[in-house]
Amino acid sequence: MSYLFTSESVSEGHPDKVCDQISDAVVDYLLAADPRSKVACESLVTRGQVVVAGEVRSNAFVDIDSVVRGVIRNIGYVKSDYGFDAESCGILSAIHDQSQDINRGVDRTSPEEQGAGDQGMMFGYATNETPDYMPLPVALSHTILKELSHVRKMSPSPMPYLRPDAKSQVTVEYSDDHKPLKVHTIVVSTQHDEFITPSGNSPEAQAEADETMRCKIEEDIRKIVLPRIEAMYGEQYKTLFAEGYRLLVNPTGKFVIGGPAGDTGLTGRKIIVDTYGGRSSHGGGAFSGKDPSKVDRSAAYAARHIAKNLVAAGVADEVKVQIAYAIGVAQPVSVNIDTNGTSHLSLSDGAIAEKVSEIFDLRPYAIEQRLGLRQPIYQETASYGHFGRNPEKVTKHFDYFHNKSIEVEVELFTWEKLDYVDRVKVAFGL
Repeated sequence: MSYLFTSESVSEGHPDKVCDQISDAVVDYLLAADPRSKVACESLVTRGQVVVAGEVRSNAFVDIDSVVRGVIRNIGYVKSDYGFDAESCGILSAIHDQSQDINRGVDRTSPEEQGAGDQGMMFGYATNETPDYMPLPVALSHTILKELSHVRKMSPSPMPYLRPDAKSQVTVEYSDDHKPLKVHTIVVSTQHDEFITPSGNSPEAQAEADETMRCKIEEDIRKIVLPRIEAMYGEQYKTLFAEGYRLLVNPTGKFVIGGPAGDTGLTGRKIIVDTYGGRSSHGGGAFSGKDPSKVDRSAAYAARHIAKNLVAAGVADEVKVQIAYAIGVAQPVSVNIDTNGTSHLSLSDGAIAEKVSEIFDLRPYAIEQRLGLRQPIYQETASYGHFGRNPEKVTKHFDYFHNKSIEVEVELFTWEKLDYVDRVKVAFGL
């Protein structure tokens, strides 16, 4: 019997994602000026207010006020009507020096023996059900919101009433052998202007105006946004949309008050959106606001890199990788591989894990070097998922005090590269 599975995403204007982007922008500014920076930065946003706190060890000095306002401006919070905007929001910075007790466990005389920044377990996952080796429900959820953001920022926009905050949710029907059969339900909730005025002052007139707005938004999403999504996925996935699907748009009926004015946001509160939409385990550690000495981030990227290359090499149709560390210790305390019964090898999952440990050096310093994680590459990860993205080289520009600026070419999403496929094939005789 078939079954249903659901994943969600949130837009760059969601309060929690605003915080993730602020925290990662701080990380990027510090790494651009001092690649050896150690950073743990948390942010909070609410109506008219931003709080940035955390611990930093760096030779760089960053204008937090300017960085925060730049992030908020780029997201699109630029009108006072939103209850939160880049020019007028208050900003409180409470960043202080990193604890020496933590730092002593990380820095070593030999860089290669750099210890893990904390204990914990990190997971990576890959499946061959989509071209980017991601589960379809979360991939579709991200794609819908990225396209909605694109439409919002078009000039002129075919949906000029859109505001930055939005959420999506996609339910996919799967066969017994775990193959996607069709898209079952799509939910989109998007913040919007009050673009229809009630005909009178009665509650009935307001309710009628609200429903008229909701119907217009649903019509535009159905006619403007979703056809673009279907076109992006092409003929290979056309049958998934062919039988029709249930579409729910702004189910509460109205979504004018949103963003930080409607809901307080915090860094690191969307860890399932950031990863695999619930289709894999999660160690509980957030990514944003952390430099790569924090294995919560770097080891999760390494685990995804391993899982994706194993699946692409034909080891299995689905792979989950767990890596665990002790604080201050370079080598992981364990490496676990779970192919969920989809392995194409005669080896056990335990034997596969042993070979993975031989192919991939999982000491924190080795991960940083292999994936280029000491570059300022993190703000781009802080919305629409850290995985299933395209590796690319870009030039980034950073402005500092006294007209100082830094321009640097970086490579984004290096953990998505399939650069170990040949080595994996050789190691497993594929």
